[in-house]
Amino acid sequence: MTAAAGVDFTYHNGEDAGHFAIIESLGGGVALFDFDNDGLLDIFFPGGGRYEGKTVLGLPGRLYRNRGNWKFEDVTAKVGLAGPFQYSHGAAAFDYDNDGWIDLLVTGYNRLVLFHNEPDGAGGRRFVDVTAAAGLADHTWSTSAGWGDLDGDGFPEIYVSHYGDWGFETNHPTDCTYDGKTRDVCQPRKFKALQHLVYKNNRNGTFTDVTAKLNLRKDGKGVGVLVVDVDGDARPDVYTANDTDDKFLYLNRGKAGELALEEVGLLVGVARDDRGQPNGSMGVDAADYDRKGRPSFIVTNYESELPALYQNRSAGDRLHFLFASQTSGVAAVGGSYVGWGVGFLDYDLDGWEDLLMVNGHAIRFPTKVDRRQKPILLRNDHGRFADVTRDAGPYFQTPHNARGAAFGDLDNDGKTDVVVSHVNEPVVVLRNATPTADRHWLGLDLIGAKNRCVVGARVVVETPSGPQTRFAKGGGSYGSTNDRRMIVGLGADATIAKATVYWPYGKVQEYTGLTADGYWKLEEDVVAPRKTESK
Repeated sequence: MTAAAGVDFTYHNGEDAGHFAIIESLGGGVALFDFDNDGLLDIFFPGGGRYEGKTVLGLPGRLYRNRGNWKFEDVTAKVGLAGPFQYSHGAAAFDYDNDGWIDLLVTGYNRLVLFHNEPDGAGGRRFVDVTAAAGLADHTWSTSAGWGDLDGDGFPEIYVSHYGDWGFETNHPTDCTYDGKTRDVCQPRKFKALQHLVYKNNRNGTFTDVTAKLNLRKDGKGVGVLVVDVDGDARPDVYTANDTDDKFLYLNRGKAGELALEEVGLLVGVARDDRGQPNGSMGVDAADYDRKGRPSFIVTNYESELPALYQNRSAGDRLHFLFASQTSGVAAVGGSYVGWGVGFLDYDLDGWEDLLMVNGHAIRFPTKVDRRQKPILLRNDHGRFADVTRDAGPYFQTPHNARGAAFGDLDNDGKTDVVVSHVNEPVVVLRNATPTADRHWLGLDLIGAKNRCVVGARVVVETPSGPQTRFAKGGGSYGSTNDRRMIVGLGADATIAKATVYWPYGKVQEYTGLTADGYWKLEEDVVAPRKTESK
C-alpha cells in the first residue's frame, strides 16, 4: 500500500561516508499515533543522519497525516517538524502533560528531542521543541524510550535506553573485520555500555533525572524497551532488550508517590537464553499468547541465536518465566536472522495473538547470512506457533534490511496493519487484507481519569469462548510506538459478556453493553462505555 498511500520516505544511516560507525547499525523506528485527534492513526518516521567529515549530523524525520481511505499527506513542514534533528533512532509518542494531545520524543545520538503538541493558531496542530525547557539534558546515545506512570502521581515517567560509548574522538575502532580482510562495523563488545536513565515527570511540563537515586544497572547496551505491568500488581514495570548483555526487568516497588525499581531479570528467568547466555537482543513485546491471563515476552536476537519467547509461568506471588522458544514453536524459524522490530498481533482475529518479526543484519558484510533478510509471520494455534510467512504476501517473500516495526489499525477495520522502517530502503506500509468475514472483533481505547496514558492497565474481555487479556504498554518493538488501542479478536463469538479493566494503581471496573465489530472508549470512573464512530 506504500506508494498508493502517498508514503514515500527512506531512513538514511550515512554509511556512504565509509566510516563504518556502529551508530549506522541501529536504523530507525516508527510511531503510529493520532496527533490531531481525528480518529485516524498518523505515521512518524525518524530520519537518521549523515556526516560532515567526522561531525555527526541529523536528518529530518517525516510525519504523514492519515486522511482516510488509505491516503496519507506529508505534513512535516506544516506542523513544525522539518527542521534538523539529531542523528535519530527511536520515536516515542505519548501525552506527557495529560492535556489530551499526544506529544513526541525522538531518541538518537548525543541528544533527546521532546516535541510538545499544541495549537498552531489556525485551527490545526504544531510540534514545538521543548527539550531544554522540559529539562531533558541527555547528551549521550539513546536508542529507544518507554513511558508509564512509575510513581502513581498520574503523569508518565520516561525510561531511556542507552547503547555504548562510541564517538569519533573517544572510541572509534578502525580494525574490525569478519572475514580477515574487509573492514566492517565493529562488534558491540568493543564498546562500554552506557547506563540507561529515568526521567521523573514533575507534573508541570518538566522532568528530573532520577537515575542516580534508582540505582540502575550500568552494564546493558540498550536497544528496545517496554513498559507493562508484569507481575499483576497494577503498577507498570520496565523490561529492556540489551545487546550482548543481560536483559533487565525492573519491577516497580514504589508506593503511591514514590519511585522505586528493583532489577530481577536473572532471578525470574528473562535475562538470558536457555544456555545461560546473554544474547544480542534488539526488539521486545509482551502479550498473553497462551491465554493464561499473564504477559509473556518475545525478544528478537542476533544471528545464531533463537528469538526468545519467555513464557510467564508465575504462580501466586512467585514471578517465574520459562524459555519456551522450542516448546512454543518459535524456534522453528532458526538462528539465521538478526531480528529487530517485533509485535504480537491477532492478524486473523481468531482470538490467539500471532507474531510478526522483521529482520536485517547489523553489519555491512556478514559472512554467515545475507544482510537483507525476510520478515517472519508466525500464526498462533492455541499457544503454539507455525510459520506462515510463505502465505503472508509479496513483501514477506523478498529480503529487506528492516529495523523498526509499528503495529496499528490504520483504516479502523479492526485488523492490525504494520509499518516498517528499513535502512537505506523506502519504508513500507502493510495493509492487513486477511479474509475475516466470518470473524468478529472488539476495539478498546482506555482513558484514565488522572493518568491518560494508562500504561500498566490490564483488560479482561469475556465471551462464550472464554476470557482474553490485553495489556496497556508503553514502547515496545524496536524504537517504535504502536496503536494505543487494543484489538481483541473474537473468532466466531458475536457477543461480549463484559470487559473488566484493572486500572493502574488499583481501581477495577466492569463494562457491559459492548457489541462486536467496533471501537469503544472505556473511561475510568465513567460507568457506560462509549462507541466510537469509525472514519
